[in-house]
Amino acid sequence: MEKKPESLADSLGTARKYTANPLDTNGIQKQGSQESFDFNKLKKKLEDFKKKIVKKFPFTICLSILPPNSFPMFEEDEGMPKEEVEKKPVHVMMIMPEEQYKNLSKIKPEVVKLAKESGENLWVHIKTSEVDLWNYGLDSKYEFIDAVAVSFPLHDKGFLGALRVASIHKNLVLNWLNVGRTRYVATYAIGGSLVRGTADETSDVDTFVIIDDTDVKRMSRVELLEKLRGKIVYEYVKEASAMAGVKNILNVQVYLLTDFWQSVKDAQPVMFTFIRDGIPLFDQGTFIPWKRLLQMGRIKPSPEAIDLYMKEGDRTDDLIKRRLLDAMVDIYFGVVTPTQAMMMLSGNAPPIPKTIVSEVKKVLVDKEKLMTEKDLKTLEKVVKLYKDYEHGKLKAIPGKEIDSLLIEFKAYSKKMKELRDNLEKRMQEHQAEKIREEIFGLMKKIFGNKGQEALLKDFEDEMIKKGKVPERMLAIANDVVKLKGKVKSKKLTQSEMQRITRDASDLADALTEYSQRKELISVERGIMQISYQGKGAKIVTTDSGVFVVEKEKIRKISKDKLVDSDKKEFEEALKNTKERLTFNIPSKALEVLKKELGEFVVSF
Repeated sequence: MEKKPESLADSLGTARKYTANPLDTNGIQKQGSQESFDFNKLKKKLEDFKKKIVKKFPFTICLSILPPNSFPMFEEDEGMPKEEVEKKPVHVMMIMPEEQYKNLSKIKPEVVKLAKESGENLWVHIKTSEVDLWNYGLDSKYEFIDAVAVSFPLHDKGFLGALRVASIHKNLVLNWLNVGRTRYVATYAIGGSLVRGTADETSDVDTFVIIDDTDVKRMSRVELLEKLRGKIVYEYVKEASAMAGVKNILNVQVYLLTDFWQSVKDAQPVMFTFIRDGIPLFDQGTFIPWKRLLQMGRIKPSPEAIDLYMKEGDRTDDLIKRRLLDAMVDIYFGVVTPTQAMMMLSGNAPPIPKTIVSEVKKVLVDKEKLMTEKDLKTLEKVVKLYKDYEHGKLKAIPGKEIDSLLIEFKAYSKKMKELRDNLEKRMQEHQAEKIREEIFGLMKKIFGNKGQEALLKDFEDEMIKKGKVPERMLAIANDVVKLKGKVKSKKLTQSEMQRITRDASDLADALTEYSQRKELISVERGIMQISYQGKGAKIVTTDSGVFVVEKEKIRKISKDKLVDSDKKEFEEALKNTKERLTFNIPSKALEVLKKELGEFVVSF
């Protein structure tokens, strides 16, 4: 047999399961001699009735079939005539906004008429969402609210679902902590949009649970609250939401009775609002008396609470001064940070606050001419204010000046966005020109000083068609040609610019590699290194003859002797020499070298 908990601390260690409310509509059968109650079948029969009600009274918050087990208590509570009770009608709950109460005398006959026309034996209860329904809670008739919560919905704007999740959560908490005579839940109440009757399918459901902790002696309040919140807030909220099948978020506030009463005495506004507006779904004689005492003006804040609130008022001036200074700091960073970004975009390191004004003037005002002196003054002003604040010189700043700074900041921020567009375009133009110069400079080195079209044709004929570079390089070369025009027309995105830059780098690598390979074949393979009489020289064979290149002079073999030459003649001979993989030095040339230089040693 399970041992009953002797204290709240003992109850925290128990794990009781949810016990369905006896009024739960899931699988309920009518008691006594009443037949099984098929809600789905009845719902189909009442579909036309529901449509007519909603069409005629579009303000209807919800329309639902009450659980059969609740019929007797509603009949007794409303004093239904005996002859009507004997007809065993199906009880339907219609909830409407409070502002429609004045029209109740007109609404009720119309609803009765529609109920009769439905062909079903119906008795409709019409309640307002802010007074009639919640009076059950204020009169401690919690079972009536439970009955509405678990009623079978015919039409619901979200109010019924919100009430259902709160009711299920309440039962989970009561099943856990209120067993037999052991009752630790002092109050379970609701507030917010649910009490105002405005809850819909997206509304949060606000509930308050007050736990009687007067018998807790071996556990700190912090530990007790942690354990209670772990179960009530985290575990049971999840379980209740799943069981209710609604999307409403359940917000649960858990208070200890001793702490709550102290907060009331200290005049905390949240507690006053809770007592004033809250409706109990369960209460053990604490909440309702508080509500009555508050309405009578008998709950008054202590002198200490009044002093505390007065001190809060005295702190307001300091608080506002600090927040105005914080606003100035925010404006400072809002001006400085984008400015540093623009400096980075222009190819410079982000300047430190100490030098930012002078560096921005040098780069963005004087050199790039993208910022005006007026823009610079805004930057200068916020930097000076921040420095004064940082060094303790600025203790306060008027709200009027903050308003003025905010106007300047907005204009400056707009200018920075425009500046970014202009700077990005300018940087793109510089980059496009740099890419074009690099690519066609390499082509000129390979094919000679020709025009752009001629260079592209040579590139295609000599390198693409002969398979010396991949075919995609021709498309890249054409992209480079079109690049400048695209930048000027603003049709080039940043990502496209990055792609072309990467591709152009591949093309430049291919051209460089080809150029180096060509030079190696055409020059280095026509060179022979010799040493003689402690000196060194290069013998270079060209189509124009054999040259001897020494450190201080250039000579050429002419007929049977060495004659003086120069750099110009030598470079012209190299340029006009056809490409070949091997070279030969005539034996006659070797004889001339031996004759002129004496014995020499050859190295390759």
